[in-house]
Amino acid sequence: MKGKRGFTLVELMVVVLIVGILAAVAIPIMRGKIDSAKWSEGKAMMGTIASAIRAHCAEANTNYTNADKSILDWTTLGLNPADFTGTYFDASLFDWDVTYDMQTNDLSFTITATAPATINSPTTVTLNHQGVWTP
Repeated sequence: MKGKRGFTLVELMVVVLIVGILAAVAIPIMRGKIDSAKWSEGKAMMGTIASAIRAHCAEANTNYTNADKSILDWTTLGLNPADFTGTYFDASLFDWDVTYDMQTNDLSFTITATAPATINSPTTVTLNHQGVWTP
């Protein structure tokens, strides 16, 4: 009669331990990738806002300062806030400061997006007039 073949308890415990270690390492990494993917929606919206700011300042014959914030709103930029309703982000999560001097054609702006509750990290991301993203 042949002997029974199979895995021993020690072999099974080693496999379970290895799978547990891999899961403990992989879950935080995957969580960061999920947040990064969610932020891509917000960054795309910020890019649209940046394009609208550049286009408006190029067409308008007006100087802007950060004090003029109420003047340079969604409508002035030619944007509809309802179009900025995505899966994770909406128009209420975006804010911008613009300074433009039409004599020197000097434009600087900072667009800030605040993370919704479904995103853990980072809590805010900014885009400046040079195209630099800062978490």
